[in-house]
Formats: sequence, C-alpha cells, structure tokens
Amino acid sequence: ITVEHFLSLVEKGFYNDLTFHRIIKGFMIQGGAPSTVSVNTIKGEFANNGHYNDILHLRGTISMARSANSYNSASSQFFICDADSPHLDGNYAAFGYVVSGMETVDAIADYAKGKTDGNGNLNAGIDKPTIEYVKIIEN
Repeated sequence: ITVEHFLSLVEKGFYNDLTFHRIIKGFMIQGGAPSTVSVNTIKGEFANNGHYNDILHLRGTISMARSANSYNSASSQFFICDADSPHLDGNYAAFGYVVSGMETVDAIADYAKGKTDGNGNLNAGIDKPTIEYVKIIEN
C-alpha cells in the first residue's frame, strides 16, 4: 500500500518543487505537501498496526510521516533518516532507502541547524530546501 501510494504520487510529479519543511539534524528530514493540501490517507504498514515490516529505520531509510494520534494518517509527507532511529521501528511505515546522495540529506540537515523551532519546523523567513523531483530507480 505504502509503495504503491508513494509511486503514484511520484508518477504524477506531486513532489516536484515541494520542500523539506521539518528538519532535525541527527534524526531526519521531512518533506511532502503541507497539511493544508488534501491527499488520500493510507493504512500504516508497521508492526504496531498489525503489519509485518522488517525495514529498520537506519540512516538513509525512507518512511512515511503520519500524525501522532492516528496510525492510518499517512498521506504525502515522508522522511529520510539522517541517523539510525530504532525508536521508530514498528511505529512508522519504512519503505525504501536512499541509494545515492546521502551527502545531500546531510547538507539539508546541516543547513537547518539553528534555524528551526522546537519541533524541527523551519523558522519563518528561512528558505526551505526544495525537492526538484523524485526519481525512482528499480532494483
């Protein structure tokens, strides 16, 4: 469900020119549409929601963001771990890996250092790193 949903958004060019809006160095960078944009939600595919998912939240893992109070609230927002984050295992739907370009993830995390609020949201007036496009490479 997660992969099909993400791929359908990529194929539509949904992520083109969106931003990474939540960035916590040593944890993750989060991008996708703001919550004001309506996108269908999907069922969370992770252990604590009754789904087997053995993908661990290691550095470079791509996973779906969701609201804290609903397991089935993922829509378009995703995050990339810039450090191992085992506390997320079983609670978020990890579905892929960055296979090249982790230096870009690191640069985004470095850029945001000292420019965010307590939740990692970039402060007003700070340029948000933009996603030019998402490219899927099949293995």
